[in-house]
Amino acid sequence: MPRGKRLNVIGGVYHLFTRGIERKEIFKDDTDREEFLTRFEDALDKTKSVCYAWVLMPNHIHLMIRTGKGSLSDIARRILTGYAIYFNARYKRRGYLYQNRYKSILCQEDIYFEELVRYIHLNPLKAKIVATTGQLDKYAWSGHAVLVGNKQYAWQDRDEVLLYFGKRKKEAINRYQEFIKDGMIKKDKIDFLGGGLVRSVGGWSNLVGMKRKKEYWRGDERILGDDAFVNRILKETEESLDQRDKLIREGWDLSRIAKRTCEILNLELTSIKRRGKNNLISEARALISYWACRELGISGKDAAEFLGVSNPAVSKNITKGEKIAEEKGHKLIS
Repeated sequence: MPRGKRLNVIGGVYHLFTRGIERKEIFKDDTDREEFLTRFEDALDKTKSVCYAWVLMPNHIHLMIRTGKGSLSDIARRILTGYAIYFNARYKRRGYLYQNRYKSILCQEDIYFEELVRYIHLNPLKAKIVATTGQLDKYAWSGHAVLVGNKQYAWQDRDEVLLYFGKRKKEAINRYQEFIKDGMIKKDKIDFLGGGLVRSVGGWSNLVGMKRKKEYWRGDERILGDDAFVNRILKETEESLDQRDKLIREGWDLSRIAKRTCEILNLELTSIKRRGKNNLISEARALISYWACRELGISGKDAAEFLGVSNPAVSKNITKGEKIAEEKGHKLIS
């Protein structure tokens, strides 16, 4: 079955998770974990995103993120790709670090916010890395310790999570800790690893029953939410893809984007491949990378070949181009 495109919803709450290839370790010691968190902090800062919950297990990772200006793919690339390069270099290994591509599920926060926080933070207890909730309170590699006040990370939004449990901080922490304890005995657990409307209505049997009653719900494995939420997200995604298809039908490609960019910046078209540190040419490359990859869905590899630069350079230019377009009001189509 072909894999679905990533859903890019600005301000969306996502559950992102990945595991080591063949379930092997991706963290061997605390130096590795610190390296990962440093990259995570940088990615959140660069994309103006927020983390609510996280846990680093020996062979897998769970992150709960609200995206900012950058897409979830931007965040994942900054964290996972960079960390894999670091890991391979440190341990003198080659090949893939992760099992397939990372998985991401867009969650309906008014229904699943607290449940997802709990699901992620219970991982060390379920895996018996810690034996009690008291030990979990002190576990250094999870956002749970931050929520109960035993660790501090400026990049984790502690206050918003605790507001779900009360307005007074001490009371909220106590209620949150009870919520965590209840999660160890709760029977009707939500499967946050698959997403999709099927799970949110209680499984296939319930969905079949709804169909018999002619209650047609739309499902998607990339989304965890009710009918209205799933349909709204899919509608917005389809509209975005329709706009992309419209641009392609109108003849927009890398060459036309480059020509349009040079018109905006008053540059000669031949100059965009010129070597050197000309700021205006650098600005043009950034805008071309951003509009080509984001607006038309052109691959970073194709954009790199067109501009005569490396793939990592295009990745950096996408973020830079988005900032330039926003700050200076540049538009692909006037």
